[in-house]
Amino acid sequence: MHPHSLGPDVVGTRVVVRRLVPGESGPTGGPAFTDVLGICTSWADGLCVVQPDTGDAVSIPLALIVSGKPVPPRPSPRLRVSVRDAELHTAALVGIETTPLGEWQLRFEPAPVGRVRNRFNSCLGVGDPDRSLAEAADLVAAFYRERDRPPRIQVELDSDTEDALRALGWVPVPGRDSHFLIASLARVSRLLGAGAPDTPHTPHVEEDGPRVAVVIGGVSRGEAGIDGDWLGIHNLVVDPAYRRRGLARAALRELVGWGAEQGATTAWLHVQTDNEPALALYDGLGFATHHSCRYLEPASAL
Repeated sequence: MHPHSLGPDVVGTRVVVRRLVPGESGPTGGPAFTDVLGICTSWADGLCVVQPDTGDAVSIPLALIVSGKPVPPRPSPRLRVSVRDAELHTAALVGIETTPLGEWQLRFEPAPVGRVRNRFNSCLGVGDPDRSLAEAADLVAAFYRERDRPPRIQVELDSDTEDALRALGWVPVPGRDSHFLIASLARVSRLLGAGAPDTPHTPHVEEDGPRVAVVIGGVSRGEAGIDGDWLGIHNLVVDPAYRRRGLARAALRELVGWGAEQGATTAWLHVQTDNEPALALYDGLGFATHHSCRYLEPASAL
């Protein structure tokens, strides 16, 4: 019976292993121990082999293991990206103008197609605006009013910035809270798999530099933009009369395929927090919530 919870069943999982170091003494004069953290790649022939996040694999004789246990997987590097850095990829989706306000970013879409979208016509209020919050809020309001847009600031949901702006009289824009979802492009592509939508129309791809649009017979469409190795997906819509026929997945398949051709490795998108069908779709494709955001506007604008 081993004095630990490790065994052959931990192969392929992340573990921490404490082992005895023969011939060495610890700080108090007793035996010396060292810990190894990584993926267990083998448990055979009297050895446990652990591959750390960096460096060479470590082979540990089972007789020298003092303690150990499985540990949660290391968070995806994508999920460790800051909220600000993740949201800055928005600027690549369309031809929008951006103006810095310290670390904040004023975003403006001069010629919107269809409805005026919040994330293209609001200030990204994450980081330090390099001035008092009250002054920053006044500058944001003036900036958008000069451009005939409602003043809006996008903040991380339940953040200190949201609390401070609400104390200044800014209030949530109704029905616009959203999740920023993120996923491995390769995993999304694998989970989408093959398949054809229930329509005779062939997907039509319209490419324009770092952006692309997919149209399926006028009943479904989606758009995407590339920024470095990040693919941002937006405006995915299906005519209500044609839903549940695989059209959303078909449009996504084209967008993801195009992104892979451009060298993208990460896919992201915004989904409103109350859009349960979309959230279910993306959850099944491997997307996870990176953060959630809220749009605020001056109470006087209501």
